[in-house]
Amino acid sequence: MVINIFVKKRSFLLFITAFLILLSFGGIAGAKAQDQYIYDNAHLLTDNQKADLQSLSSRLGKDRNTAFIILTLNGTEGKSLEQYVEDYYDNEGPGYHESHGNAAILAIDMKERDVYLAGFKKAETYLDNGRLDQIRNIITPDLSDGKYDQAFSTFIETAHDYMGYKPGVNPNNILFKWWFQILAAVIVAAVIVGLMAYRSGGRVTVNARTYLDSQNSGIVSKYDRFVRKTVTRQRKPSNDSNHSGGGGVTRGGYSHSGSGGKF
Repeated sequence: MVINIFVKKRSFLLFITAFLILLSFGGIAGAKAQDQYIYDNAHLLTDNQKADLQSLSSRLGKDRNTAFIILTLNGTEGKSLEQYVEDYYDNEGPGYHESHGNAAILAIDMKERDVYLAGFKKAETYLDNGRLDQIRNIITPDLSDGKYDQAFSTFIETAHDYMGYKPGVNPNNILFKWWFQILAAVIVAAVIVGLMAYRSGGRVTVNARTYLDSQNSGIVSKYDRFVRKTVTRQRKPSNDSNHSGGGGVTRGGYSHSGSGGKF
């Protein structure tokens, strides 16, 4: 009887141990899958370039709690690039250390020369359609020139930078540029010093009316008459004829921001 109890306890302990080992392996495998951010299916990058981009994405992604993902393709299985990215998010569930989490995706299709940027979850809020349009306009010249490594690193760095600004704020506003802030500070300081120097010499109390004899002046009176005001409005044409796509919702129900075009 004692032997049977011992055998049962031993079997139970072995079962628990095996279960925990399998669970830990599953967690490791999941972590590895979620830690990959560069998918160069079109073979545009060298091994060193992929390693550098992977390191950059991992480091900056940790700061924003967002997965910055690069997808290069030679064809999209007959789908639009936007639809391909949406299906990729549905099926693969990328995110920063969680399934279907915060993700900013840059995808290019070499076959059709299409580029599409998308933001999911937190990235949808901080990288809205307007900000993604700005990023796409920045990287498109490098994509057109075949400087893919440069374009991808610029995407990761700029997306990370833009996510540091509150939603609704234009990150390219000159007021946020460090050089403008320094210049403004120098100008303000110069004005203050100039005013102090000016006032240190005494105030000037003589003006044009000091020597004016209002009783004998030949000027009787003057007045301005407002006749009319005409306002003409004209619709400003859009210059971005290369723009296509925007935000949307995947077939799995995940909303996202977006910006697409040619390169």
